[in-house]
Amino acid sequence: MKVGYGRVSSKDQNPERQLVKFRELGIEDRFIFIDKKSGKDFDRPRYQAMRLMIREGDLVYVDALDRLGRDYDGIIREWKHITREVGADIVCLDNETLFDSRKFKTMGDFGRVMEDQFLSLLAYVAEQERKKNRQRQAEGIEVARTEGVTFGRPRKEIDDRFLQVYQEWKSGLITATEAMRQIDMKRTTFYRRVREVEEQGNQEAQEAETEVYNSWR
Repeated sequence: MKVGYGRVSSKDQNPERQLVKFRELGIEDRFIFIDKKSGKDFDRPRYQAMRLMIREGDLVYVDALDRLGRDYDGIIREWKHITREVGADIVCLDNETLFDSRKFKTMGDFGRVMEDQFLSLLAYVAEQERKKNRQRQAEGIEVARTEGVTFGRPRKEIDDRFLQVYQEWKSGLITATEAMRQIDMKRTTFYRRVREVEEQGNQEAQEAETEVYNSWR
């Protein structure tokens, strides 16, 4: 039986390219397993379902080795489980010449040694690429932050209008409910902005005190 396993790293990514390849190989949709999850480990629902289903003599297709996973030790462990313990085979479509477990089996014990060496090399490369991607991502975020880009949920600016309403509320001229209505702000957001304004005020006061103290030293 032919089985296809595909993976994309997040829910908003499209696995269609992998699906097309599997269907062109004649794999039925019911035997195609797609996870939308990181490859950092093998705790993926569709992968685990496939793992339980495959039997000796089955042929598992993956688009590329890193679609199987991105963990160096995990790739080797899972490959050996499928090919040696279960007795199925794996083919990586982006490098069939090198990664087709059926070819290694025809070479006897020498083939097993060769398979181990190639698998270790490619799995290592896949993991190093994952680490490089994480490093590039971290560097990109840091550069963006230095340029003033903020991450997470966009926030309303603490502008002059908010400060005016805040002062009226603190002075008792209007209620909190009226303040929220005037600036169209939800309760949790309003009090978060209040806290930010007051924290900023406290910081400025402390800086002023420090400046006065230093001037008298």
